[in-house]
Amino acid sequence: MLSRIAESLYWIGRYLERAEDTSRLLEVHLTRLLEDPVVDEEEVSRILLRVMGIDDEASPDHHTVLQLLGWDESSSTSMVAAFHGARESARRSRETVSTEMWEAINTTWNMMRGNRLQHLPAHRACQLVRERCAVVGGIADSTMSHDEGWQYLLLGRSLERVDMTSRIIETAAYSADGPYAWTQTLRACGAHHAFVRTYRGDATDQRAAEFLLVDRLFPRSVLFALDRAEEALQALEGGTRVPSTEALRALGRARARFEFGALEDLTVDLPTRMSDLQRTCSAVNDAVSSHFFDGAGQTVWRAGVR
Repeated sequence: MLSRIAESLYWIGRYLERAEDTSRLLEVHLTRLLEDPVVDEEEVSRILLRVMGIDDEASPDHHTVLQLLGWDESSSTSMVAAFHGARESARRSRETVSTEMWEAINTTWNMMRGNRLQHLPAHRACQLVRERCAVVGGIADSTMSHDEGWQYLLLGRSLERVDMTSRIIETAAYSADGPYAWTQTLRACGAHHAFVRTYRGDATDQRAAEFLLVDRLFPRSVLFALDRAEEALQALEGGTRVPSTEALRALGRARARFEFGALEDLTVDLPTRMSDLQRTCSAVNDAVSSHFFDGAGQTVWRAGVR
């Protein structure tokens, strides 16, 4: 497969996942401001922006957050910009992306472009982005051959899910003293129903954190996503039994820490642990780029966004 095509498929996966997860973060942020009348809007907005890599905003409020993470096409961290990135990557790999998938991505972009999302209520706009990402993901799953190109798409999506889930958990850890912090975090990851079914009347904040970190069956947990990224990378390396690249070794080390580490240790100093995990994702991305793609090192990462 041409390096250009492989890189485009990898980035389609990353951008789609980023758009979806950013919409989840935004919706939970807005819900928290509505449901908790004593919350410090400027402080929680500053924390969310810092977790997403934006440190230079003075006195941010929910309007600032909506612009930078939601609608602003020029902001590299917005969900609209992420979807535009997915559309441009799909355009560069038209010979590999199925017609149905291209039409779904292009149609969605036309629904977003020109500030059209801003004319919708914010919660409806976030829901629309999630629904369209699910449509594109489902079409890709059912219309693409699950060959080498599919593995690049899966690798990008899984690695981005690890990165974004760690940011959602880090945001919750900074506000863990709030009465609904972990409930809202579970909802941000689409995990609330699955968590309640798993733990029923024994649900605690500690168990919520463990569920999002190491549950083996929930597809948005850190461990599950690390496992899928590692499987995709192993497939791209020909199923070798010995890790042959730095990317695979880094993923394996991260997965082993979560899979075999003591649960009580995993939830100590969560912000630092999640920041370490984000650095691991960035290092894996750089290693994948230098090993599989031409022009490695030409792109610059900013909070996980190139």
